[in-house]
Amino acid sequence: MNARTPRTPRTPRPPNTPRGPRKPPPMPPEFQPRPGGPPLEASLTLGRRGKAIVPAARIALLADIGRQGSISAAANRQGISYRTAWDAVQALNNLFPRPLVEGQPGGARGGTASLTADGWAVLRAYEGLNTEMKWVLGALELRLRSGKTDFDPTFLWSLTMKTSARNMLRGEIVSVREGAVNAEVVLDLGDGRSLVAGVTLEAARELGLAPGEPALALINAGDILLAAPPAPGEPPLRTSARNDLEGVVSRLETGAVNDEVHVDIGAGKTLVAMVTHASAKALGLAPGAPVRALIKAGHVLLAVG
Repeated sequence: MNARTPRTPRTPRPPNTPRGPRKPPPMPPEFQPRPGGPPLEASLTLGRRGKAIVPAARIALLADIGRQGSISAAANRQGISYRTAWDAVQALNNLFPRPLVEGQPGGARGGTASLTADGWAVLRAYEGLNTEMKWVLGALELRLRSGKTDFDPTFLWSLTMKTSARNMLRGEIVSVREGAVNAEVVLDLGDGRSLVAGVTLEAARELGLAPGEPALALINAGDILLAAPPAPGEPPLRTSARNDLEGVVSRLETGAVNDEVHVDIGAGKTLVAMVTHASAKALGLAPGAPVRALIKAGHVLLAVG
């Protein structure tokens, strides 16, 4: 009678040790494409009702930031400039309730960056969806080869939402106050920040704007006015702009005529304004300087999925 070899006890995992991201399950054999040519491929884009919000390239950048711990290093792996990568990070943070990336910009040399818990959750969700889409593509290829195309394969392709607006902020509708012609819509951006949009009553009803529903606010960079906060002892600034957001200049791109000013308004949200070089100099705009962003309610466009 042979004696059994005792098993080596496993080393217990220390308490509160985070587990790494789970690998997606392998594709079932029945969904794997048959030999005879390259498999079908597709690019998964996250969006609502066919309106693309997060393209695959930004998800790839997000994954590289998580692996590299640096926006600059992730930009190099993606073959894009640091500025393009930083703009993509700002766009991602603006489109979700809480930031996906936390980091400190470091100019041309980059800086440190890490994904938040929400950032890792988005990556895991994307990987799961991407795996399931590969299964669907495998099934589609089998049907195409057998001639059994009893469904429309165009559902696999997503449309792209294109806009010339420099700013796109995601928020939740808090209230809709209807008037005789127009409606005032208040959008919660998080961290106590709100944005007021003025739309026609017809548009508000057509879009189905209601409290609790998510919406995107689109703002052109030229529609944002910047003002320096009053000095101690001076009276508060009074304007006719419905939106008065306090923030800090996070980046300044100077030009011969116009300057691009990035304003951190908190909650991981960033606004980009375009002002003349002379105005930026007169206001003393520089990274770290406090500033106020003034936006008329009529200059805030709303979009829903």
